[in-house]
Amino acid sequence: MDASEFLKYKNWVVVGDVLNTKKYANRIYNELKEAGYNVAGVNMNGKNDGSFNKLSEVPFKIDVVDLCINHVKGLEAVTEAGSKLHIDKILIQPGAESSEILDYCKNSGIIAIEGCALVELSHASAVR
Repeated sequence: MDASEFLKYKNWVVVGDVLNTKKYANRIYNELKEAGYNVAGVNMNGKNDGSFNKLSEVPFKIDVVDLCINHVKGLEAVTEAGSKLHIDKILIQPGAESSEILDYCKNSGIIAIEGCALVELSHASAVR
């Protein structure tokens, strides 16, 4: 499986600073929404800023988690995704990767792909 195949799934969560217009998480969130995906944002900084604080607060079944956050918080999100929510698809944005995240995913049966949602969305829209 490659990153482009994740676009077949409609329920996404972007983990990162989704409300900060200077961050890639915000751009990814908005591009997914514009492309017709059901998408929520999880900002794990503990602030009540209109996004969710953890994956388990998202009110729909999550197909794909897009990590756009530092690897320490990313590992927390991946652990919650795998052990509590049984989410099995994680897209890891450049800079969010770590050997711990990749090892956890491998050992937990999670499909973890390092890639960029923005690149995949642009390729998909070019094909349409």
